[in-house]
Amino acid sequence: MKVNIYYGGRGLLDDPTLYVLNKMEEVLRELRVTVDRINIYEHKNEIATLPQTMKEADGIILATTIEWLGIGGYMQQFLDACWLYGDKEKIQTTYMQPIVMSTTYGEREGEMTLANAWEILGGLPCPGLCGYVEDLVSFEMNKDYTVIIEKKAENLYRTISQKMKSLPNSNLAVRQSVLRTPQMELTPQESEQLSKYVSDDSYVKKQKEDIQELASMFKDMLGKVSQEEDVAYIDQLRNAFVPQQDFHARYLFMFADKKKPLFIEVKDEDLTIQYGQEENIDIYAKLTPEVMDGVIAGRMTFQRAFMTGEMTAKGNFKILRMLDTVFNFA
Repeated sequence: MKVNIYYGGRGLLDDPTLYVLNKMEEVLRELRVTVDRINIYEHKNEIATLPQTMKEADGIILATTIEWLGIGGYMQQFLDACWLYGDKEKIQTTYMQPIVMSTTYGEREGEMTLANAWEILGGLPCPGLCGYVEDLVSFEMNKDYTVIIEKKAENLYRTISQKMKSLPNSNLAVRQSVLRTPQMELTPQESEQLSKYVSDDSYVKKQKEDIQELASMFKDMLGKVSQEEDVAYIDQLRNAFVPQQDFHARYLFMFADKKKPLFIEVKDEDLTIQYGQEENIDIYAKLTPEVMDGVIAGRMTFQRAFMTGEMTAKGNFKILRMLDTVFNFA
């Protein structure tokens, strides 16, 4: 039989939880149980990989100390890692005994927190141990307290060896009906690999750099598309331009898929074409890029597009009819 102890305190010399764990280890080893203690604070950079250490364990002890409020950050991170990366099939067959000692208020709430968390993860609960310790020396010298601790260790051994069952509880129902957090369906091997990646600072840093590189690349691509839109149709219109004597007109073409309108000014032999909003326009025209492509390809004229309703326009219609004269795409 093997039992893993996960200690979520800070490792202080006057931590009463350490005294309790030492006593429990003595009893378990006398019962020929292999005990492996894992101090979470020593693995704070690889907490995501710790759930994988439960593979060979028949039972575990989750132990922490309440110094001011709650079970503390290290233990909470470990439970989060069990939820995200733990082997759920293994957890379902693993017994857990919560040990919570307190130097302030809240040891019962802490014990209940650990028990509820393990049940929601799908694990098997064991009766836990909690207590308030005001003076560590007097606590260690009290023989009655020592007997209680030893009995708890024996109960854990008996529960695991006899594979004791427990009555159904509402936490399991909550997990099945309420806690439907979207998760990827991963095999235990994939979960283990993912937890290693998450705990690898260099890998995470590389991923962030890759994301920034991709974001920069897409930004450049969007910028390139924007630049291409700013020059669309300009060269074709210039090449098809036919100068007109004593003619001056200002056109503004608005395309459905483009943010900026296309401004065209014809003044005798001069031609101005650019994207942007302008004032004092003679003709406002609205059409789609597909219609404009058809005009440039010679399949359609501006006048025909207007007559068929594929292009709408307002302004001086005599100037509108001059478009096919000013631009010859034949």
